[in-house]
Amino acid sequence: MTLSLPEATFELRRRNFGDVIEFYAPGLKRWETAEWKPANARRFLPISVTGGACALQCDHCKANVLKGMISAKAGKDLYEIAQRLWEQGTDGILVSGGSTRSGGVPLEKHMGAIARIKRELPMRVIVHSGVVAPEIAEGLAEAEVDGVMLDIIGADETIRDVYHLDLTTEDFDSSLGLLADQGLRIIPHIVIGLHYGRFLGEHRALEMIAAYPVSTLILVVLMPLTGTPMAGVEPPPVEDVTDFFALARNTMPETKINLGCGRPMGEMKRQLDWGAIDVGLNGIAYPAEGAIAYARERGLEPKLYEYCCSLTWAGEGYQEVSIG
Repeated sequence: MTLSLPEATFELRRRNFGDVIEFYAPGLKRWETAEWKPANARRFLPISVTGGACALQCDHCKANVLKGMISAKAGKDLYEIAQRLWEQGTDGILVSGGSTRSGGVPLEKHMGAIARIKRELPMRVIVHSGVVAPEIAEGLAEAEVDGVMLDIIGADETIRDVYHLDLTTEDFDSSLGLLADQGLRIIPHIVIGLHYGRFLGEHRALEMIAAYPVSTLILVVLMPLTGTPMAGVEPPPVEDVTDFFALARNTMPETKINLGCGRPMGEMKRQLDWGAIDVGLNGIAYPAEGAIAYARERGLEPKLYEYCCSLTWAGEGYQEVSIG
């Protein structure tokens, strides 16, 4: 009997990963459902090294994502911030920030603090790098960060029109290569529908990513945000998005693939989460109400983590819940 595409990709992930499915709820935003209320909302928190500033002002974001981050701008010492957070119950941080005109997060002056955090505090550190220069890749490797995340864009038009960057897809491919050469855990993101709600470059981005030894692929879906040029844009149809989920699963059968934080809310979120489970993704951040129960119905064993869905190799912090 020939299996349908969702059935085939679901069985593919079962063969390669068993029956465990992972759900994540870091302290990036306030969140809970009837199925799961995280016990420590401060376990994993984001820090912006630029405060709310971003030179690019991308059409899909306009620096909105930075508003909920802890600011390390204006002379604040990143190590002191991390130490204070650790004393308050945080054991993992995302070091991020707005981009410069070159497409990278300005991490240079924070490298010493990042290395000190890893050396002196029992914290996991994930860094959002943006486009990577050789010295940044070397510095992150020397600091022994736990992973590096960056968006991979597969269309020059999107880089120009959405990100306002004078770069090409080769610059994003080169970033992956620089990180791989340093032996860093790479956590690339693909924003589905990034080009004003339509597919343009997602398939090329997937091809680029599949050529490197990435730790985890994170898929997110365009969220039309108020106050941005894309506020009125319709995200891609659920069916097209879940087809891309399945393509990613087939393309990278032995790589963990998670549905990340960013995706539309409401009924579309529920449909996306169910689709991610059906086609065999490994995990979901901030699952929709009922998603954990649905995973159980599919014969999967949910495990719940209160940190970022990029930390797929870290098994500590596991918290089981029962579904009534």
